[in-house]
Amino acid sequence: MTSGSTTARARATTVCALLASSLLLVPLAGTAAAHPAQASPAVSAPRTGRFDATALERALAEVPDGDVSAALIRVGGKGSWSGSAGVRDLRTGAPALPYARFRTGSTTKVVTAAVVLQLVAEQRVALDAPVSRYLPDLLPASFTEPPTVRQLLTYTSGLRPGASFGSTTEEMYAHRFETLTPEEVVAASVAQGPAHTPGERQVYGNIHYTVLGMLIEAVTGDSYEHQAALRVFRPLGMRHTGFPGGPDPRVHGPHHRAYADIGGRTTYVTEWNMSDRWAAGDMISTTADLERLVFGLFGGKVVPRPLLDQMLTVPDADGATYGMALQRFVVDGREIWGKTGSRPGYHTVLGATRNLSRTVVYSVNAKSAREDGFPLVRRFALPAFAS
Repeated sequence: MTSGSTTARARATTVCALLASSLLLVPLAGTAAAHPAQASPAVSAPRTGRFDATALERALAEVPDGDVSAALIRVGGKGSWSGSAGVRDLRTGAPALPYARFRTGSTTKVVTAAVVLQLVAEQRVALDAPVSRYLPDLLPASFTEPPTVRQLLTYTSGLRPGASFGSTTEEMYAHRFETLTPEEVVAASVAQGPAHTPGERQVYGNIHYTVLGMLIEAVTGDSYEHQAALRVFRPLGMRHTGFPGGPDPRVHGPHHRAYADIGGRTTYVTEWNMSDRWAAGDMISTTADLERLVFGLFGGKVVPRPLLDQMLTVPDADGATYGMALQRFVVDGREIWGKTGSRPGYHTVLGATRNLSRTVVYSVNAKSAREDGFPLVRRFALPAFAS
């Protein structure tokens, strides 16, 4: 995977068009094998600690099923465990790969927030400065009160959703090889004017982090992708994490085939141009690398601890549950900070207690990945935090 640039994002490449044309020569949608080979779950024995892996082992034993084709889970902290189950290809029944790469979706936002907070620590960005200080041409006159950097980080900016190819997997599928640049996404958002006064409400959305990606590029004079690699991936040893090259729709390296239910058919959806998600959701990684991110972040190796405290603070806004990128949960009386990510066929979770007594990372290939993800979280993540 290679770093892109603003120019690369904006350019509709001939290569991508040729790839899209060539893919039309082979079936992109088809009925999966009715009875894929059942691969035995591969699990590690729990190490010392108060973690009972039985519930997760039961969950993995049910994979593959009618929805989930593969699942990879890593648990860490006081006691560690890992497990994988399912198949990487419904046609062949080949077993899942514990080291598979996958689309991480909105867990990308954790990296984006970390880069911005590093710039704050370097005094190159001020949390409570208006975004117009760094992107002076971003907002039209209708924004009489520009949102601050902090409000972008906490989803309280008041920006409306930007341009998209649809809200459902089925709507987006027809456009999977087309490109929407971040600039086009943001332009469509700000043209609508603000949805509410900045800071008034917390409304989760990609638009806040797309603007933050643009801010990172404006402040550093470098591509967002290279700054993420330089500041987060390389220092933490995340050697298998990065971004596709511009509109490249492929997942390079070992990976699982992803599927979604489109028009009542199990449809192959691995190859998909996700460049419009960019700093909000275009990252590709592995469970081992995301575990390194969790331990590095909560261990104070990525963001200075005073700023980490602010990252893990929910703002005083209506309905707020998120700090900066991460969401606060309470499970059996235990506070957990986590982030989900979903792209067609891929569902990702990373979560941890503040003191790193328990962490969990998973990647699940599921046809329901972009629907309500809580059933997947309940099945493959929450047992790691049960008392």
